[in-house]
Order: sequence, then C-alpha cells, then structure tokens
Amino acid sequence: MRHFHFKDGQMQAENTSLQAIADDIGTPCYVYSAATFTRHYRVFADALDGMDSLIAYSVKANSNLAVLRVLAKLGCGADVVSGGELLRALAVGIPAQKIVFSGVGKTSDEMRAALEAGIYQFNVESLPELEALNELALDMGMVAPIAFRINPDIEAGGHEKISTGKAENKFGIDINVAPKAYAHAQNLSGIKIQGIDMHIGSQIDSLAPFKAALSKLVALVKTLRRDGHTIDTLDVGGGLGIPYRDDENAPPLPTLYGQMVKEMTKGLDVKLIFEPGRMIAGNAGVLLSKVLYVKTGSARNFLILDAAMNDLIRPALYGAHHDIEPVSQPPKNAPLQTYDIVGPVCETGDTFATGRQLATLKAGDLVAIHSAGAYGAVQASQYNTRPLVPEVLVDGERYALIRKRPSVEEILKTESIPDWV
Repeated sequence: MRHFHFKDGQMQAENTSLQAIADDIGTPCYVYSAATFTRHYRVFADALDGMDSLIAYSVKANSNLAVLRVLAKLGCGADVVSGGELLRALAVGIPAQKIVFSGVGKTSDEMRAALEAGIYQFNVESLPELEALNELALDMGMVAPIAFRINPDIEAGGHEKISTGKAENKFGIDINVAPKAYAHAQNLSGIKIQGIDMHIGSQIDSLAPFKAALSKLVALVKTLRRDGHTIDTLDVGGGLGIPYRDDENAPPLPTLYGQMVKEMTKGLDVKLIFEPGRMIAGNAGVLLSKVLYVKTGSARNFLILDAAMNDLIRPALYGAHHDIEPVSQPPKNAPLQTYDIVGPVCETGDTFATGRQLATLKAGDLVAIHSAGAYGAVQASQYNTRPLVPEVLVDGERYALIRKRPSVEEILKTESIPDWV
C-alpha cells in the first residue's frame, strides 16, 4: 500500500495536497510518505516473524537522513556500500551492531571507519579485499568480523545492469572456490569468520531465483561447518521487487518470501540478515513535476516537464517504467491524448515514457511520477547545471523540506578558476 490517493479531485500524499507542496517548495521535487516507509518495513518484519533476523535496509535505495531516521526508530539496521553511507547510518542512530558493509571496492579509509565504529559484519567480495582488511585490522589491534559474499551463478531476471549473481558479474567469490577462500581466511589473525553472504540482483519478480541461490548457500553452510568453520550468519541480501505498474504480474508478497526462507533454512541455526531497499522505499515516493510545454510534432505529441533525466535517471538508464498521473484528477470520461513524456535536458534519452495515454494536459498542470522513492534522488545529478531536486517528507497533514534545492550560485561556489587561467 502506498499513501498517495485522490481527495476532492486532488492527489494527496497521506493527508497533504501535492498541489500545496508544489506551491510551497516548487517543482520538480521528490515527495515521500512516512506512513508508507513505516508500513512497508513492518510488513517485511512481520514476514520474518519467528526467525532470528536482522533487517539491514539497503541505504543506497534512498539515503536521506530523515528517511533513515524513520527506519531507525522502527529498529531497522543498515546495509551500506560506502563510508558516506556508514556515516549517514550512524548519524541517525542506527547502532553499529546493526550495520553490514557491502561493496566490491571498499577503501582502507572506509574499512578503518567501519572497524572503529564496530560494525556487525564486513561482506567481503574478493581475496585482495580480505588481505587489505586483515592488514588494517592487525595494524589497529582489532579483528574484523566477515562473511564472504558468494556468487552462486544464478540468473535472477530483470535488467542486466542490476543483475549481480551471475559468474560474469563483478560481485562476490565464485561459489566453487569458496571453501578455499574460507580456509585461507581462517589463517588470518585479523579476521573472524562469521558467516556467508549473497545478493543476486534487484527488482526480482519470482521466488525461483531466490530458492535456487539459497539452496546453494545452505549446502555451502553445511560444507563449511564440516570443514571446521563457524558459520553463525547467513546474509540472503535483498532484491525483492515491487509493482511499478498495475497491469504487470506483481512480485511475490513478503509473506511468501519469508515463508520460503524459513522453510529452506529450517534447522540451520543461523542468524539471517536481509537487505531490503526498493521493497521498502520504492512506492513510498513520487517525483512531482510541472508541465512546461505541450509540443505537437508531425509524428508525436510531446509533454515537456520541468523534471529531467538528471532528476530521475531510471527510465533513461534501465528503460524503467513509472506510472505517470495528473495531480488534478480528470473526469471519468475525459478524452485521452497520446504523449511522449520528456524533460528539458539536451539528450534524446531524456524521456520518461513514450506513447503514454493521459487525459489532455496543458502548461502549468502538475503530474506525479510514481514509484520514485528508491533509486531516484540518490542517483540525481546536476547535469546541465540543473540544481539537485529538493526532497519533502510527509507525515499526515504536515510536511517538511528534508533536502533543499541549491541555488546555481551555490553550485558555482564549489568550483574555482586557477589564477593561471
């Protein structure tokens, strides 16, 4: 459930008018629903009832401090992939012992910060990373708790750019050499073997890839234990998809996902770690935008918005679908017009949708680009010297600006011209 709905012909975020937010904050802007973040977290947590588990929200999905604070207050942990994300998680009060550190390119500074913070687990992705972490831990007089991220060579579906579990992907240790990797790690004084980790991709719409990968990891746990290793944690990653459109097959419900994991790990006696991101954040936000122009071409009609690919890159990067809806509810029998919905950036790829049917719109009308709570603002850029989009958090009838839009003057102040130019 997402808390975006119509009331008296106007779209609301919870009990707050999107028109009122646009009038106050300006467009384009991201609008998030605190109630949706809360509900999605609780639905996922309820699906894990009876399991010894840690929900480590994937910070990269939406890393705004206010969003993280909402989740922290619910007891959520964090999966981070950079030193910056680590600092964000700690800043909002997520305990270090609920933080896992993933990613293929951790720097020594990032690993040092994580060791000093006392995080729960490093998800190590390569033997060179293991050696670097061991050396650093020894220099600091510490021991680093680790799980190897295992690449199970599983095809998870979805877009190739968000698939991470195949042998040709850059992520993780080949499952066939995992026993040797663990044997090597056991001889390193700065390393404490704690568990196994995997993450096979994102926006997965079937339980089958999860089951195939998890069956391999369960077998590996048993093999490693026979080899004398202590395996206390099993990090199954994230990747559970969300519905981006009403006419597609919906991904499995968290309850079914939880049941599957529970059945497949029954009797294994491990702490299970989950890294949901999109499932919690995706449908908790919209990108609110205004129509600048309606351009009638010889072959197509273009709806030109003030939002662009630098604000929401998913359609340009992945060919992703987002439902787009007028903020003012059209009459039931309003005539439809076919539009290509585009932004003002000087790229043909700056297109949100092609051949989309909407009620007839005019300059000044507002539209909501749905399912933009994950991988939206976090991937935004200032291409074309377009300021980063502001973010707004709604809670019932109140809302707050949680990231301001910088002025162009502020952007320019971050740059300098050498005196020799």
